[in-house]
Amino acid sequence: MKNVRSLFVMLALATVFNACKQDDPPLPDNLVQFEAAEQGFESDKADTEVKLTLTRAAEANTVITVDLAPTGIAYGTQFSTAPAATNNSLTVTIPAGSSTGSFKVTKGANLFLNGTESIRFSIKSAASPVLVGEKKALTLKFSSIVSAGSQMKLEGGEGGASAVNSVFVDFSNNLQKAVARASWDLGFYNGTDFRVIINGTTGATAQELTKTDLSQVTPADTAGLRNVLILSQGTGSFENVDDVDGDLTKTVIKAISATDAENKVYIINPGTSGAASRPWYKVRIIRKGTGYTLQYAQIAETTFKTLDISKDANLNFSYVSFEKGLTEVEPAKANWDIEWTLATYKATLSATASVPYTYADYVFINHLAGVEAAEVLTSTVAYDAYAESNVATTPFKKDRNLIGSNWRTSAGPNGVPAGVRTDRFYVIKDAAGNVYKLKFLNYTASDGGLRGYPNIEYKLVKKA
Repeated sequence: MKNVRSLFVMLALATVFNACKQDDPPLPDNLVQFEAAEQGFESDKADTEVKLTLTRAAEANTVITVDLAPTGIAYGTQFSTAPAATNNSLTVTIPAGSSTGSFKVTKGANLFLNGTESIRFSIKSAASPVLVGEKKALTLKFSSIVSAGSQMKLEGGEGGASAVNSVFVDFSNNLQKAVARASWDLGFYNGTDFRVIINGTTGATAQELTKTDLSQVTPADTAGLRNVLILSQGTGSFENVDDVDGDLTKTVIKAISATDAENKVYIINPGTSGAASRPWYKVRIIRKGTGYTLQYAQIAETTFKTLDISKDANLNFSYVSFEKGLTEVEPAKANWDIEWTLATYKATLSATASVPYTYADYVFINHLAGVEAAEVLTSTVAYDAYAESNVATTPFKKDRNLIGSNWRTSAGPNGVPAGVRTDRFYVIKDAAGNVYKLKFLNYTASDGGLRGYPNIEYKLVKKA
């Protein structure tokens, strides 16, 4: 009798299980496509990356075949690709677990172009079960373009709320550049002033000492700083971080003086916000002609390294990693509009008190290069209805934090989910004067996105 009952139970469970499987909706098609229909390739760049995106992560290594058709430029002598192309065709493998792939286009040496050259890339095929999406062709133009707009998935990378990358976006050229947040430690300003920033995207902090000789700084000089140079819940001081509004006259490292004796040693904690713990450093910075000289070492080291940094007028900052020396971070200042990242800002403790605090999914505008922005509520004008006629009355500001975290909500009490705020969008005026409207589509599982890979849409409203 027990065996009969067990048989009935097993049959019942099997029936329920099969019914559940039949009720589960099938996943939508996984599509591969380009990020945009066209992309610019500026004259001052030697190479550029063309990206392919999937609707969701690949279940297995997925081979994508891309055909190319050059106009006015020859493969092999005037440009090349990586992976290499054979008979005007190349293959890109998107690894299992990833939703993006890419290939690189490199200009030939000593190449002179007139700006009319282009390459049309077309997705020929994708390994099953991936299908080819609507944006299956992209034209790479060997000049700057003014994009009419597109949708883009930002490549913040793994880590969810602690996504490993900062992402710089150039609307007019349909480009994004993802850079590991922990890949740099100091940024040297390339403008008229002599200013140096620390890495706010990892929660870095700094403390000035009274000493000017790096070799005389020992672990004893960090006594009492272990609780000072840490940003945590409710701890930390604005005196130990750069101005959270981006005012370069208020950096924690004081203006670099032309008088060497006035330039003190600083203790730097590289930060652990969404980044692995690293050794603290002691640094001293002096001027060298129109540039800088950096002296640096780990706290207990008795000798130090020296690195000269020249100013580059094409960049807001030149960046240095304590481990790797000079390193490339942000694009040329004329070639990005917004930066999506983890950032040091502020949290309010009371009506009169606030502390430095690191925020995920934070958005800066490129205020140092002249980019301006405005927030527009849909109760005033809908995103689709916003047009060139609205630009004149739009209150643009050069406020680095104007977008900040205002575009999203975090999960709250009573089961309130995190998600994009659909009651607002943003209008961006780039450094050239082109005006784009921008809205965020999703950024977390509760609004149809994936944390670390937010989706945005932008459209040209007015061409400069």
